[in-house]
Amino acid sequence: MRAMPPEGAEALRFRDLISPVLSRFPMVERPAYHVHFKKKLAWTLGVLVLYFALCNIPLFGLGPESMDMFGRWRAIFAGERFSLTALGIMPIVDASIVLQLLVGAKIIELDLTTEEDRAFYQNLQKLLVLLFSALISLSYVVGFYQPDPAVASKLGVSPQFISFLLFLQVFAGGMLIYFLDEVVSKWGIGSGVSLFILAGVSQAIVTGLVNPEMEAGYGGNPWAIGVIPRLIQIIFMPESIGLTGGVYEILTIDFLFASGIIALLTTIAVFLAVVYLESTRIEIPLAHSLARGARGRFPIKLLYASVLPVILVRALQMSIQGIGKMLYARGITILGTYDEWGNAESGIMYFLQPIYSPHDWIPALMATPHEPWEIALRICVDLFFMVVLGVVFALFWINTTGMGAKDVAEQIHRSGLQIPGFRRTPATLERMLENYIPKITVMGAAILGALCVLANMLGTVGNATGTGLLLAVSIAYSLYQQIASEQVMEMYPALRRFLGSGA
Repeated sequence: MRAMPPEGAEALRFRDLISPVLSRFPMVERPAYHVHFKKKLAWTLGVLVLYFALCNIPLFGLGPESMDMFGRWRAIFAGERFSLTALGIMPIVDASIVLQLLVGAKIIELDLTTEEDRAFYQNLQKLLVLLFSALISLSYVVGFYQPDPAVASKLGVSPQFISFLLFLQVFAGGMLIYFLDEVVSKWGIGSGVSLFILAGVSQAIVTGLVNPEMEAGYGGNPWAIGVIPRLIQIIFMPESIGLTGGVYEILTIDFLFASGIIALLTTIAVFLAVVYLESTRIEIPLAHSLARGARGRFPIKLLYASVLPVILVRALQMSIQGIGKMLYARGITILGTYDEWGNAESGIMYFLQPIYSPHDWIPALMATPHEPWEIALRICVDLFFMVVLGVVFALFWINTTGMGAKDVAEQIHRSGLQIPGFRRTPATLERMLENYIPKITVMGAAILGALCVLANMLGTVGNATGTGLLLAVSIAYSLYQQIASEQVMEMYPALRRFLGSGA
């Protein structure tokens, strides 16, 4: 009889075949020495400046009738429309999600505590980023970006060649974003993905606050884009924007929404709410089984799954809308039609499109009128996506990434800790954690989803969207904690060596 190959031999063979290819990919080397806090801060700020520079480099050869795939999701996925950063962080997010799910579900067996498996994981992630960058760049060029005939005529080339140049530019920009993320992760503070999201949302908020440029506003009269200059107009120059009814006109619902006053109040309220949610937690007391008096606590945050479910749900909605936009760009309107800004106006895509602002559900502010039942159905569908699917994604995520009750119980047991008054067994720990982790995960994800929809309905400063605000505040809170930790490590080198954070 022929001997059967040993278990896992096929996986090892696949890994041996692909590892030499992955190792040839360019990468950012990790520092072989401790990087001082000031140098980390310099690397982080330098990458941020370069990122903003890339955002302001337009794509060469892009036609004026082109559409943006991300649309109003720009604040979430970073990057600037029609620029070298058109892909934003989408390839990195897609690759990270797919790889973490594969590893968490044990489809790919890796021990990330070992240097070899950790290097293989990073190289595999790089390959997935490369593939997703190429795939999304191709979908941009095929479905959304149109070549400029005038540029093709001046260069004496075909429009197809201009489309190929557009593909190369978008793909190269996506890979540049990936390498900038690696620089921040290995030489800076935090991660590049979080930094770029925070930068994009912050830019939108600052612009929405102080932009003095004029646009057609309430009643067709010109007023400032920024909320602060607009409030100055309302208070000191009411006649310049056509206000004649005094305080009674200012207090009308239409004016409060159109002027951005409610958006400003919503932005402040969401900021405070997310900070409160981030700091809310349940702490389970722990004691060491061998060292008496050694006690600790295992914190279970209300946002246990973080804001990741929000990103996953919005990525799903973006993909659905991307299909509709691609078909509409090709003249196929069976799923719906879109306006010049990429917003669905009719068809099933209208109901599957999230609520972005008060202009999407308040009849007096809507550019394209819809029936009340259509508006109500669209709000209900958005709530279903953000609340119900957000809970489903949150539970699925924690159970496939080692954050579930069983995995956490095994980690606590291996560390020699136990809950005082209970037997020191993984099963006991698991039963205790099962009473908290799933319920808190469901509660946190549902609150985040509902808060996101409510913030979008009321509007946010600079059209940063409720999702963008949630992400920005959560990232800023986490970045503050990381900076504080880095400063403590610099002040106490012995503590840094004890925690294994560098020489």
